[in-house]
Amino acid sequence: MARAARGALAGRTPPLLKPVPIGATPLCDDRGVTGPVRAAVLNAPHSPLVVEQLELADPGPGEVRVRYGASGICHSDLHCVDGEWTVPLPLVLGHEGAGVVEAVGPGVDGLAAGDTAVLSWRYACGHCRACVRGRAWACANTRMGDCTLDDGTLRFRRGDTDVYQYLSVGTFAEAAVVPASAVVPIPASVPFEVACLIGCSVTTGVGAVTNTARVEPGASLCVIGCGGVGLSVVMGAVLAGAHPIIAVDVEDAKLEQARDLGATHAVRGDGDVAAAVKAIVPGGVDYAFEAIGLRPTIELMPDLLCLGGVAVMVGMTAEDVRVSFSGFGMAEFGHSVLGSNYGSSVAPIDFPRIAALYEAGKLPIDRLITRRVALEEVNEAFDDMRERRGGRAVILYG
Repeated sequence: MARAARGALAGRTPPLLKPVPIGATPLCDDRGVTGPVRAAVLNAPHSPLVVEQLELADPGPGEVRVRYGASGICHSDLHCVDGEWTVPLPLVLGHEGAGVVEAVGPGVDGLAAGDTAVLSWRYACGHCRACVRGRAWACANTRMGDCTLDDGTLRFRRGDTDVYQYLSVGTFAEAAVVPASAVVPIPASVPFEVACLIGCSVTTGVGAVTNTARVEPGASLCVIGCGGVGLSVVMGAVLAGAHPIIAVDVEDAKLEQARDLGATHAVRGDGDVAAAVKAIVPGGVDYAFEAIGLRPTIELMPDLLCLGGVAVMVGMTAEDVRVSFSGFGMAEFGHSVLGSNYGSSVAPIDFPRIAALYEAGKLPIDRLITRRVALEEVNEAFDDMRERRGGRAVILYG
């Protein structure tokens, strides 16, 4: 799941991108062309993506060309397809990618052709106030929210039309030119289908537990929604030593998957969730996480908490959704509400750490994947997501 960027943008995947007129951010014509590459392009909201051939320019200063091996299909992408978030068009969607560095532009240090890497859509400048405070996820000095490169130009082109790339990475393509700071090397032993999920859903969910909420060993925890992010919250809760870990969903298959990943209890989300949770933990849980992005489930969280409990908002809503809580209750019961942006992560630190935990058998990321699809099947994967069929889908290239 992914928001954040420039101006008023501040979050994990940008719901409010500033459209830039086509032609205002041109491809740099004095560069060579790598393409053509196949990419899934969103040309209009409420319409299927179209897989087509695009030209891809060579990387410029501070840029890297990555050949993608896999891309996750995230609900944040679906928000754009369904017109719930405003994005510039035409747009190569996808923001959850992993692959191999093919070429580096002038001035790029620490990366070389052949490196295996995960893409961070929430890449950072490294020198602003947020970055020097260790809050890279709050950096607002990049152009990711404009879906361009950092010089404001584009690298994809279709004939005479420039094509944007979602969050500056555009992972629904065979290859892309991206900012060097968005490229985080990890061991080549981590499969691409696992590595791409580290780039968004896993870091978002695990980080919400370990970084944002800083859940203590033995703390009780509930997560509403057992998609890729919610299941990653479960894995993060196991890492943190939380107990009990209560999973809530309306799909039995997802509850079973949550149990498989370490949830100690499963609660159907179409019943009296508060009563069921408090039957397991009298008085309520220490932490409640919402990983869907729906107003009713967000507003449910205070009812699940004990005195002094913490509600953590992880799921992303549509742009115009507002939520409300009892002002009296928040003060009387000492509740806190935290917004979790990209798991409060610093990608160059957290991505390799998560990869190491996967290789050590501590984070079974591969068990999140229930579907592996070709690029041409992306629209069918979105249909499955709308109907809540299956678990995490991953596009495999090559």
